[in-house]
Amino acid sequence: MSGKVSSMTGFARVAGEAAWGSWAIEAKSVNGRSLDVRVNVPGGFEVLDRLIKQAASKRFARGNMQVGLRIEFTGTAETLSVNHAALQQLLRAFEAASGHAADLGAIATLMSIKGVVETGNQSTRTLASEETVEMLGAAGEECLSDLEAARLAEGAALETMMTGYLDEMDALVAKAESVAAEQPQLLKARLEKQLAELDASDKVDSERLAAEIALSVAKADVREEIDRLRAHIASARTLMSEGGPIGRKLDFLAQEFNREANTLCSKSASLDLTNAGLALKGLVDQFKEQAANVE
Repeated sequence: MSGKVSSMTGFARVAGEAAWGSWAIEAKSVNGRSLDVRVNVPGGFEVLDRLIKQAASKRFARGNMQVGLRIEFTGTAETLSVNHAALQQLLRAFEAASGHAADLGAIATLMSIKGVVETGNQSTRTLASEETVEMLGAAGEECLSDLEAARLAEGAALETMMTGYLDEMDALVAKAESVAAEQPQLLKARLEKQLAELDASDKVDSERLAAEIALSVAKADVREEIDRLRAHIASARTLMSEGGPIGRKLDFLAQEFNREANTLCSKSASLDLTNAGLALKGLVDQFKEQAANVE
């Protein structure tokens, strides 16, 4: 296994302790059409939002990600901390909009806005020194690295599963090719039987009959579909061996698999070929379902 196929789902957690208490960074990722990173940090650590998003964009191409930092203080009394700068800005905006100063009710409402009043053993804003931010930034990088490893581990499992589907597709394509070789004789026998039932076999010119048989055989020829299916299977194997952000390409190949399987069924002149086409469609659905999880 190459180990390079990455899933879009994963979880990682990094935690530690300091003199002021403990902290934990958690990162989780689920499927997404593009890369969407959302960061939740306490007041004073807003710089980590930018740092984590930049680090994530270097590691990942797709997935909806949530990264959160939780800080818990120990050994100090419960306190309230007011962000006076934010409160003054809100008061000025209120006065400009209403034309009068804010009364006690309005001030209480403004102070309920997130970020104006913070509760805790001590304010996280007083904790956000350059040293602490640097330490937590490094922890964020470590958490993203662990998340990348988790996504790769899940991707390895997906690669094993999808390779198995491709092996089964290969076997079904070989079976379809073998069964399809019998189609000319089946079509000839079917047409001759229809003529016999109409009591018209001796009234149809042999050359005309041969032409009709040749036309039916040409319409039922599935050699091009077989060749394209094998080419698509080979392309899927190549993509998975190369790794990287290949999810969209695998999804496109799944659509092509399905198109060729439908054509096999529509051109089938035998129950065996129809069954092979239907079995192939079932495998394609399973392949497509797993491809949706690949980055």
